[in-house]
Parts: sequence; structure tokens; C-alpha cells
Amino acid sequence: MFSLSSNFIVVFTVILASFAPLMAQLNPHYYDKLCPQALATIKTVVERAVAREPRMGASLLRLHFHDCFVNGCDGSILLDDTPTFIGEKTAGPNNNSVRGFDVIDQIKAAVDKVCHGSIVSCADILAVAAHDSVVALGGRSYNVQVGRRDALTASRAAANQNIPSPFSNFNSLLSNFQSHGLSLKDLILLSGGHTIGFARCTTFRSRIYNETKAIDASFASTVRTRCPPVGGDNNLSPLDSSAKIFDTVYFKNLIEKKGLLHSDQQLYKGDGSQADELVKYYSKNGEEFWRDFGVSMLRMGNLSPLTGTNGEIRKNCRKVNS
Repeated sequence: MFSLSSNFIVVFTVILASFAPLMAQLNPHYYDKLCPQALATIKTVVERAVAREPRMGASLLRLHFHDCFVNGCDGSILLDDTPTFIGEKTAGPNNNSVRGFDVIDQIKAAVDKVCHGSIVSCADILAVAAHDSVVALGGRSYNVQVGRRDALTASRAAANQNIPSPFSNFNSLLSNFQSHGLSLKDLILLSGGHTIGFARCTTFRSRIYNETKAIDASFASTVRTRCPPVGGDNNLSPLDSSAKIFDTVYFKNLIEKKGLLHSDQQLYKGDGSQADELVKYYSKNGEEFWRDFGVSMLRMGNLSPLTGTNGEIRKNCRKVNS
């Protein structure tokens, strides 16, 4: 029987082989000679931001996710609107929801200072900041692949079409992930990122008032105190009962019918499906969750990156170079 470390090596090798062509360009050591202090600098800024506000860790993780699902991991989510395009910040899944842009700006300024110029892309900053946020809140490290370049445009329409909705049913969620080359296992694992962070009342109101058969009654009653039937759209509730710690409580909550979002509870219906079995497995196996989450983050982080001479390295993450 393999030890945990040997299992990790086997799984990790198989996964990496599946996108080997990209790995020739994206790799953990891309900045080793270009700017040896780059990744450590990102980590310092992220740790400071998360220590000041733990919720920021979830926000930075979410920025990377929402970036990758729209035309690949290219930093397009960071672009402000211009006369030639409407960007992704005001798309339905992002508007008044995604945050952390100021922290990304702080990271960019710090990295450009130690690198003596714009060496590190905004897309890579998102990927590394997501990793560092997970680790800062108790998750395990994984080898972030870097070497991306930044998009020259963004699309609100593409964001509306590609980012999964908190109101989505299971089949829609799975179809969305599969359309991005991701699997059911990736869906379960990446949704496990909801073990940290909070959601706005407007995203779960319908669930806590209308899904009486699919939600724990006591849990619904408690959440209703923070989310009235009318008003309070921006009131926050934790995505799981330990929202400042990267752990497996999210999966345990799903089994207890305490998923906050409709889309979360769709992953566990108690019908013995493969999704159910994965949720149960990760609810009991924290080390395996941390290991496999890292693998799925690498898979997501390799969605259509810009490399070589494609795109650019932005000087300001909010706008393309003039």
C-alpha cells in the first residue's frame, strides 16, 4: 500500500502529465532568475492583508477562480472598463461581489519595486495570491505554476456566460466545469474553497426561505436572522461554520444539509451519487482534501494561459499598457 507521500507523487505526476505541453511554459521556477524575490514578496503582502481581515483570503481565492473561468487565467477580471470594451467587474456574478482589487494593486506595487520593473504579470499575481491565501488560513501549499501574461481585453458578456451561479443546479454546474476541461472531482474540490469566506444575503435568500426539504431547519432559522425576506441584500453569512479556517467543515455541513448556497447543497443530495461519495470522502479525509485541492487548483490555473509573446505584462493591473 502506498504511503500518503507516494500517493501524492503518483497522483500529482499523472495530473501534470495531462497538461505537460503547458508546463513547458508555466512552471514554479519561472521567476527564479527573472526576479528571485517575487513570490516571497507576494506572500508577505497577502499574509499581511489576511491577518488584517481573514475574509480577504477567500476574496483573493475567488478572484483567481472568476478570472480563470472567463477566457482563461489572464488577469482580465482586473481590467476597468474602457471606451472599447465593458469589462468583467460589472458582470452579474462579480458586480458588488468580487473584491480584493486594492490588495492586488498593493502586491503589484511591491513586486515591481523589488523586481525593478514590471516583470510579474497580474495573472500570476492572482494565482500566487490565491495559493498564499489558502496557506495563510490553514491549507496546504502546492507548487503554483507561473509564467502567464496578461490579457489585452475583457468581456462582461463572457463573464456572465461562464462563471457558475450560486443558483445553479448540479447538472448545470457539472456541465460548466466540463466545458472548461474540468471534472466532477474538480467541481467538488474547487467548491471546497467555500470552506472560507462569506456570501451576501441576496445569493442565499431563496434557499433559506424556500428549500425547506433540502435544508436543516435550525440552520435556516439561524441564517434568517441575518437575511430578512426583504432588504439586507448585502448582509453577510459565513459559507461554512468555520469560515476563517481552510478545513473540511464545508463538506460536513453539506452532509448535514447546512450548505449556505443552493449550488453548494446541490453537491450533496443524499442519493448515493458519485458527488455524494466524494463529499463524504473529503469530509473525513482532510489531508487528502488539501492534497487534491492543490491538484485541482493547478488544473484550473492552466486554463488557457497567455504565454510567450501573447498578451503583455501590465504596469497597472487595472488597465492595459498604453
